[in-house]
Amino acid sequence: MIKGSEIRKADFPIEPLLLDRWSPRAMSGEEIAEEELMRLFEAARWAPSSFNAQQWRALYARRGTEHWATFLDLLVEGNKTWAKNAAVLIVFISRKTFEYNGEPSITHSYDTGAAWENFALQGWRQGLVVHGMEGFDYERARVELRIPNEFQVEAMGAVGKPAPKEVLPEKLQKRESPNDRRKLKESICEGPFRF
Repeated sequence: MIKGSEIRKADFPIEPLLLDRWSPRAMSGEEIAEEELMRLFEAARWAPSSFNAQQWRALYARRGTEHWATFLDLLVEGNKTWAKNAAVLIVFISRKTFEYNGEPSITHSYDTGAAWENFALQGWRQGLVVHGMEGFDYERARVELRIPNEFQVEAMGAVGKPAPKEVLPEKLQKRESPNDRRKLKESICEGPFRF
């Protein structure tokens, strides 16, 4: 896999892993070992969370299992074209209230995003493709995966072993490269909102 740092350049010195990680789509369709997958979830487990509530949860299906078709069918067609070669599909959800007192958890999505980032970084470090997705049917996911109303459906992810970009449709082959980010000054400001 191409390292992001071969293309991307940070304006300030940061850890190379943060530049190197990106979201390829080309996957081989090979299985990954249970222990290899659990290492990603273990990394997610150690993400920071408000009150240490750990509001994130993950539902997953491994290729070739009884649940695979259900998860794959949740995806929009554009994502199905490449995610069909993943080893695992994941739906990330977050609990909207705290378990210990039933009060609203304002940062449940934020905390779940932190868990996802740990998951993605660990996957990259292990040499896996890890790609997050918004392109799926959120309501069908809730119904078909029996997700209770106290949880918010956040995003899906695909994990697999890397493959050459030629396994992708031609249109996606052109996009199979680390992308850049807008300039930092366009995302931050000291003091009140001034964008």
